[in-house]
Amino acid sequence: MNAPLYTTEILRLAASLEAPRRLEREDGRAELRSRICGSTVTVAVELDDERGVAALSQTVHACAFGQASAALLERGAVGREISEVRDAHDALAEWLAGAGAKPSWPGVAALAPARSHKSRHSAILLPFRALIAAIEAVDA
Repeated sequence: MNAPLYTTEILRLAASLEAPRRLEREDGRAELRSRICGSTVTVAVELDDERGVAALSQTVHACAFGQASAALLERGAVGREISEVRDAHDALAEWLAGAGAKPSWPGVAALAPARSHKSRHSAILLPFRALIAAIEAVDA
């Protein structure tokens, strides 16, 4: 028998995603859309003096996996620099594709049911890509 795609853990994570909020100071913003599934994620970011993430706010229109991934991003992003977020994105992409070890980002193991469903990978990676783009927008 096949394991369910949308596990209780995925649905709980998706439901735990915080509502968008106004940041004290918005340094960068990006909105990305997945061409594969149509998911959209908008991220606003506030950076600290060392260019690490001080706070972020997200608006997420995605499947439960995209929402769960956004919730995990939200929980683990504060204090991280862009290089760490890029590394996490790349490790997550490799792991989803079956080519790498489980990433060290907190809670990412919950996304394991999607590894065999390539159509969900884009939604899972989108929040990470949006945060990277929002940080890059600070310099633009």
